[in-house]
Amino acid sequence: MSTRAKVAVGGVAAGVILLWLLPFWAALLVMIGVPAIAYLTLDPSQRRRLRRVTRKELGR
Repeated sequence: MSTRAKVAVGGVAAGVILLWLLPFWAALLVMIGVPAIAYLTLDPSQRRRLRRVTRKELGR
């Protein structure tokens, strides 16, 4: 199993657990808020590089 597949399975599992433990709105807030906050904590140069890179190259 590739690293990407492991991350995807982990993300789905975390989402299902959040939906089971928290109300829908709270789980949705966590699932959208955490990646958004992580993106905002990047330096401007890191954000530019991330936007420039295609999805296929993110795993390199």
